[in-house]
Amino acid sequence: MKIKVSGRNLEVTDALRDTVIAKLERFGKYFKEDTEAQATLSVEKNRQILEVTIPINGSLLRVEEATDDMYASVDRVVDKLNRQIEKHKTKLEKRYRGHDTIRFENIPDVEPTERNEARIVKTKRFAVKPMDAEEAVLQMELIGHNFFVFTNAETDDINVVYKRKDGQYGLIEPTF
Repeated sequence: MKIKVSGRNLEVTDALRDTVIAKLERFGKYFKEDTEAQATLSVEKNRQILEVTIPINGSLLRVEEATDDMYASVDRVVDKLNRQIEKHKTKLEKRYRGHDTIRFENIPDVEPTERNEARIVKTKRFAVKPMDAEEAVLQMELIGHNFFVFTNAETDDINVVYKRKDGQYGLIEPTF
């Protein structure tokens, strides 16, 4: 696995680069040699943020962690990445028996008590009324959710507004 380390609003020191590479190289046994992992280190106010993205056959493993210490962020990213790989393994084992997208023999088995099957436990139906994105944000805040589905009055398409981790808002506009 190839690992690219870059910094945003931060000069990446050799010690920090070596630490990130050493921690992420442990995951090399799970992927093919030509897989390219991208690690981006950044600083926002007092938050030390590490984001790791690993593309594998059309899907992405993406982990982001922010703490007060960059080395703590690295450790947390490694833990999260490990959990995502285990989850991805079980998903692929169920769907794609015999495909060689990821080398399963190197990933430890998850205990049966730890497996959380994704299932729908509740269904809601609601009327979708036309509105603009700003009104949708207001509606979302009123009901106290972190996302809101609405019909865009300008395009007549179904859109989603959501609250981002940084406190800002995002808009999802599907294309058909």
